[in-house]
Amino acid sequence: MSLSPSLYLFPVQLSDVPLQNVLPAFNMEIISTVKYFIVENVRTARRFLKSCDKSINIDELTFFVLNQHTLATDIPAMLEPIKLGYSMGIISEAGCPAIADPGADVVAIAQSKGYNVVPLVGPSSILMSLMSSGFNGQSFAFNGYLPIEPSARNNKLKEMERRIRRERQSQIFIETPYRNNKLIEELCNTLPGDMLLCVASDITGESQSIVTKKISQWKKCEYNYNKIPTIFLLFS
Repeated sequence: MSLSPSLYLFPVQLSDVPLQNVLPAFNMEIISTVKYFIVENVRTARRFLKSCDKSINIDELTFFVLNQHTLATDIPAMLEPIKLGYSMGIISEAGCPAIADPGADVVAIAQSKGYNVVPLVGPSSILMSLMSSGFNGQSFAFNGYLPIEPSARNNKLKEMERRIRRERQSQIFIETPYRNNKLIEELCNTLPGDMLLCVASDITGESQSIVTKKISQWKKCEYNYNKIPTIFLLFS
């Protein structure tokens, strides 16, 4: 396949399932032609590329690392291969690049330089959980992680509740997996009983569970989401 110089955004599976279950063959066809990648973690990116196409020669590839330690001033130089006429790819750790992901900084620079940016189809825990929650899909907000400090955390929950009531806006957020159960307990102790909570766990995985209940119902039911990648949604 002959490609014009572009920045390709390659989604990664959310769970340990066969790639063909969640990614189109077209993605694999493109990824085998790209030699320059911007990644969060080289080791996991190499493993992902080999699972896409075992014939890929990893030693011929060039990787640029983009994570929380990367200086903003270092990012523009990562796109130099496009300027020289080569296509590049962004690979995040899971899900879609540039969605709750540092790849957004690269895309912003690519757009400012007029480079062609090509998003590819793949799983997004944010969209898939919203699709299956029964909540408002026309107005929603992803809040990332809630504040750690208790009063700030409580204020954030109250703010989300107000936006749900006033704007009918679905609120989406995540937590460190080992704190999932504790978070549900906190939500049950903080939010009104008629508020709806959707807990979407191990999306696309073998133990996938997506459950929507009122807070009053969550208080009474048994659950265990400990150490399982999970996303949380609120609505009423």
